[in-house]
Amino acid sequence: MTLELIIFIASILFGAIIFWRESQGNAIYRFFNKIMNSKELQMKSGDKKGFVYQQSLLLRLVFIIALFLIIILITRFLIPIDLATISLFASMIFGTLVGTYLAGFIFKSTAVIEEQADSLEDKFQDVIEKGKDFIEDLQTKDSKKIEEIEVNKEAPKADEKSARERLKDKGLL
Repeated sequence: MTLELIIFIASILFGAIIFWRESQGNAIYRFFNKIMNSKELQMKSGDKKGFVYQQSLLLRLVFIIALFLIIILITRFLIPIDLATISLFASMIFGTLVGTYLAGFIFKSTAVIEEQADSLEDKFQDVIEKGKDFIEDLQTKDSKKIEEIEVNKEAPKADEKSARERLKDKGLL
């Protein structure tokens, strides 16, 4: 179980590295694209699509499984010990897939933050100013209420009859 967890975490990092590498350049994907497709079907020079970069889930999964099958075959021939079990294979595939999506999320969020950096500063300053205005409004409202309460308490009451005298006037006492 410990080996599977270590391989899973390592495969997440491997997926992030693959995604980052393909976002920088896709020479290997272009090479295979030129070999397998006719001139009309080849990708355009400005296209950044790679094996995992800008691919759908199904194609990413196919390419990752093919990569790990090749790695497992090479490992079996070089090392006679049976390290590549089904559970390790599944952990590697799933971890790499998670790593590619995690890296994609990080890259997209970084790009959005860089785009919105100036407007975020302005929005943050606006929020601070609105907060200050709100606090000032609360303080002035509270001071007005306190003044009204003090005025009501300090106002002398007119000569009112006591409750006993009012009951006597009504004839109840």
